[in-house]
Amino acid sequence: MKIPSHYFRAGAGAVIINNKGQPLLFERLDIADSWQLPQGGLDKDEEPYPAVLREVEEETGISPDELELIAQYPEPLAYELPLQARKKKTGRGQVIYFFLFRFTGNEDALDLSQSKEFSKWCWSSARRMVELAVDFKVPVYQRLAEYFSQFLSDEQ
Repeated sequence: MKIPSHYFRAGAGAVIINNKGQPLLFERLDIADSWQLPQGGLDKDEEPYPAVLREVEEETGISPDELELIAQYPEPLAYELPLQARKKKTGRGQVIYFFLFRFTGNEDALDLSQSKEFSKWCWSSARRMVELAVDFKVPVYQRLAEYFSQFLSDEQ
C-alpha cells in the first residue's frame, strides 16, 4: 500500500477564459478566500482530456459543448501539498495536465449549486489568478500565466 507521503496523484486542470481573456476563478467551499482553477484527479485508466472535461462539468456546471479548446500546457505541472493537507486520496500532491479553454456559453451555465468544491466564481486577470492562489500552487499558476500569456488578459 502506498502511503500519502510517497506518491503524487495524477490530475487534469483547466484555465477557462472569456472573450476578453480573463481567467475564470472559483472560491473553495471549504476554505474562505481560497481561489483556484478547476482541477481534479484522473480516474483509473482515464486520459487527461476527458478527465478535465468531466471535472469542469462536475465542479462548475459548464458542459463540454460550452468550451473551446485553445491549447494544452506541454507537460504536466506538479505541486506538493503541505504535510497537514496530505491524505490517502491526495498523496504528497498532484501532477496536473492543464488545458486552456475559451468559455463559449452563457454565464447562467456557471451553476455552483451542485458543486462539492466551489461556492463562488469570478472573472479575473492573469496577475490576480496568481495572487489569489494558495502558496503551494503559486509556481504552477505563474507558469500557466506565462505560457498562456498571449491569450490571458491582465485587466479585471
